[in-house]
Amino acid sequence: MAQEVEEKGGLTSHRGTRGGHNPAGRTAGPVESAQGRVGIFQASVADAGVPLLRLRCADLLTTIVTAGYTRLVLTVASGRVRLTKRPILPNKPQKEIHTVKDRKLLMIPGPIEFTPEVLRAMGMPTTSHVAPNFIEVFGEALERLREVFLCPHGQPFVISGSGSLAMDIAAANLVEPEDKALVVNTGYFSDRMGAILERYGAIVTHVRAHSVGDVPALEDVEAALKQGGYKVMAFTHVDTSTAVIVDARALGVLGLEYGVLTILDGVCSVAGEEIQQEEWGIDLAFTASQKAIGVPPGLALVVAGPRAMDAFHERRSPVGSYYADWTNWLPVMEAYEARRPSYFGTPAVNLIWALNVSLGQILEEGMQARFQRHRRLNQAFKAAIAALGMDQVPVRAEVAANTLTAPYYPEGVDKALLGYVSEAGVIVAGGLHGEIRDRYFRVGHMGAVTESDILATVGAIERGLLRAGYKFDAGTGLAAAQDALSR
Repeated sequence: MAQEVEEKGGLTSHRGTRGGHNPAGRTAGPVESAQGRVGIFQASVADAGVPLLRLRCADLLTTIVTAGYTRLVLTVASGRVRLTKRPILPNKPQKEIHTVKDRKLLMIPGPIEFTPEVLRAMGMPTTSHVAPNFIEVFGEALERLREVFLCPHGQPFVISGSGSLAMDIAAANLVEPEDKALVVNTGYFSDRMGAILERYGAIVTHVRAHSVGDVPALEDVEAALKQGGYKVMAFTHVDTSTAVIVDARALGVLGLEYGVLTILDGVCSVAGEEIQQEEWGIDLAFTASQKAIGVPPGLALVVAGPRAMDAFHERRSPVGSYYADWTNWLPVMEAYEARRPSYFGTPAVNLIWALNVSLGQILEEGMQARFQRHRRLNQAFKAAIAALGMDQVPVRAEVAANTLTAPYYPEGVDKALLGYVSEAGVIVAGGLHGEIRDRYFRVGHMGAVTESDILATVGAIERGLLRAGYKFDAGTGLAAAQDALSR
C-alpha cells in the first residue's frame, strides 16, 4: 500500500506507488515500517519563492545537497516524523553523499538505472540454454522485440555483444564489397558506422551536418540519393555524442522512394524515442540492452524487416564476419521462437531472462505512453538547464533528443563540475565528440527514469555549479523543472 509523508515544515515527500505511475517498478516502503530508522533527505525549502523538491518514498535512491538551501534531517521513529533544519554553507565542501543503498544515482546515456525486477532476473541461478523454461523465455523475448520495435513482420536477433556488435551485424549482413553506402552523419557514432561499412568493402559517402549539434538537411540527403547506385543508407537516430535526433520517418520515406535499404542505429533511441519501424519503412533497426531497453550491458538487439532479409538471402558472397553471420544465427532465432532448442554460440542466459522481464515492463507501460513519458521528462530537464543559463549542443529544439541532454558548461565552469555533481550523489557523463569534448557534458534520462530522478539530478547539478563558483539564483533549475512537470 502506498504511504505518504504529508507536507510539514517546508518538506514534502511524495508517496511511493506501484504500477503505471512508477514506471521504474520500484517498491515503496511504508513509513510506519521504518521503526527506529533515520532517513536523511536533502531538499529545497519553500521560502524566498524557492519551490519544494518533492521526492517519493519509493525513489529515495539519492540524497540532494544544494548549497544555499537548508538541509532537512528527517527522523522516522515509532511512527513519528521529526524535522531538523541545518544550514548548508555555499562555499563549504560537503561530505560526499551516498544513496540509501550506498550508491549514487546513475544518469549517464547508458548504462542506466535498472528496475529491481530486472536485477533479480540477473541474479537468479543460471539455467541451461536448452532448459525448457529458458527456451520459453527466449522465444517470448523475441516475440516481444517485434512489439517494442513496432515491426510485426520483422526478424529479431538477440546476440551476446555490445551496441557496436549490432552495428557490425547490420553492415556485415547487408553490404558486400563495392556496394555504395550513404551515411547521414550526426557525430561520433555516425563516423563509426561509416568505418564499419568500409571494413566490409562498401564505398561510403557521408552527408554531414553543417555544424556540430545540427543534422544534415533532408535536401542534402536527397541530393546524394539522386546520384543513384546506393544499396544502403545508414543513420544514427540519436547520436549519443551530440544528443541530436534525426527525422527517422522522413529518412525512411526517402529510402523507399530511392530504393535503398535503411539502417537505423537506435542504440540511444529504441524504447525511448518514437520509432514505428515497419510503418516508417525502416529496413533494419538495432539497439543495445543497456540503454532505454533497460537491461545491463551485453546484448546486441537487431530487428530486420522483410526487405533486409531478402537482401541477405540474395547475397552474392559470404558474410565477411563469422560471428555476425545470420547464416549461423537465423536458425537459432527461428528455433527458439518455435520453442525448440538450438545452438550456435551459448546465449547470455541471465541477460536474456532480464531482457524478457524488461520487455514485459515496457509493453505493460505501453509504447505510446512510454514515448510520451520520455518527452515529458525531457522537457522538464531541458527547462531546468535553460533556466540555469546553459546552452546545449543541439542547435535548436526540434533536433534535440528526448533520451539525453548535452549542456555546454557555462562561462567559467569546466569539467570539474562532473566531480562536484558526483559528490552531490549523481553521476553524469563527460563530453564525447572530439571537436567539443571539453566544453560540454551529457545527462541520460531514459528507460525507467522517474520525475524524482530528474529533480534529483537538477538539484545535484545546481550544487555542482555553486561549488564551481557559477553565479545564479539557487533553485532556479528546480523551479523550472517542477513547473514543466506540473503542466
